Amino acid sequence: MKSRTTVMISIVLAMLVASIDTTIMNTTMPVIAEELGRFDLYAWSFASYMIFCTVLAPVAGRISDMFGRKHVFGFGILFFLIGSLLCGLSQNMVQLVAFRAIQGIGAGIMTPFPMIIAGDLFRIEKRGKIQALFTGMWGLSAILAPLLGAFFVEYMNWRWIFYVNLPVCLLAFATLLPYKEAYTPKKTSIDYIGALLFASGVSLILLVTVLEKYQVPLAALGAAVLIAFYYYEKKQPSPIVPLSLVQDPTIRWINLNGFAACAALFGIGSFVPLFLQDIAGESLFMSGLALLGLAIGWMVLSVPAGKWVLRYGYRKLLLIGNGLLVASGILFILIDANTGFWYVFGAMTVLGLGFGLTSTVSMISAQQLVEPHQKGIATSFLMFCRNIGTAVGVTIMGALLYGQSDMVGGFHSLFLFGLIGSVVAFAAALRIRNRNMEGAMKERPVES
Repeated sequence: MKSRTTVMISIVLAMLVASIDTTIMNTTMPVIAEELGRFDLYAWSFASYMIFCTVLAPVAGRISDMFGRKHVFGFGILFFLIGSLLCGLSQNMVQLVAFRAIQGIGAGIMTPFPMIIAGDLFRIEKRGKIQALFTGMWGLSAILAPLLGAFFVEYMNWRWIFYVNLPVCLLAFATLLPYKEAYTPKKTSIDYIGALLFASGVSLILLVTVLEKYQVPLAALGAAVLIAFYYYEKKQPSPIVPLSLVQDPTIRWINLNGFAACAALFGIGSFVPLFLQDIAGESLFMSGLALLGLAIGWMVLSVPAGKWVLRYGYRKLLLIGNGLLVASGILFILIDANTGFWYVFGAMTVLGLGFGLTSTVSMISAQQLVEPHQKGIATSFLMFCRNIGTAVGVTIMGALLYGQSDMVGGFHSLFLFGLIGSVVAFAAALRIRNRNMEGAMKERPVES
């Protein structure tokens, strides 16, 4: 019991610092760039973190299947700590970009483990509550990040947005040490070449989302590398990404649904505050408060989702969740220049309800439909699909918004893209079929 409590503290702390660091620089980066110079590298301070965080997550999940959760998770915490320290010591923008990449590697390693370890420790009916706790951390970070960023810049120094991570990471690492791992790893050789091909291909494609030139050749090269990765992995006895995750129709459609849903609607949270400030005339505080609707809706349905999976099966719940996403898409497309705060808050709450149900149910399903020694990669690969979808969706939404001179028209195009994408995600959910999870139920994790 004590071991499980300490590891949960470790997970929550690590998740909190990683989630805060994805957004805290939004408010502080102008000040940092003014001091360090090189405004041409402004976007790269975000991109270097995002690319490595996204690419490393599935690799870390697979390695944890082979060598255990504790050691890999602990390594990620320490790597994030070192990256944070180096970021705080940066003397120029080139150093900051490089050190943000190190920080992103640590975050990428840490990010999948809350869901992976929860899958090891808790029965299905309990996981909804645990995932709601994790969602609460993301919601808390969305509120804390701008407040902390503004506080450090105004009263201390921007370097403290990185230094504050050090004691939190040390505490997260210390509370991880007593953890007695519930999962018995299945040791095998590491597919280094496969990992390199996968990371290179995905990185090239993600570069398209941050560069203004050479998008087509980079995307083509990234696709070619991923095709080479696919054929290479087919010949490997222990691939870094098991092809069963792609070939199994149920898991494949769950992953595709996660990608489509996040591409369609998850990025809307990045633009809603801008709409409320520039179009609706709301204050900075009220525009940020609207994002609470997403967190509230998410937690409302993610808490009971674990029990519902046992009672109703995952397909029906995924259809309901995707239906809620389509409903939120309809609500957003009806927004105009006269729309006020409470309508937007309500639309964000419906969006949260949809994501709370689909994310929790799909994560439980992905974990239970694979063998125990593939649970790590199944969890992290689903998260990877969602992250890639979010990156693609935000890029398209940004192009739609800023590609028009009329900002109201830009937002309408953005919301229309979200609605169409949510319908595509619902169509993917229709392809998901219930499978007998009885065998997976017999694999009883530690009781909570």
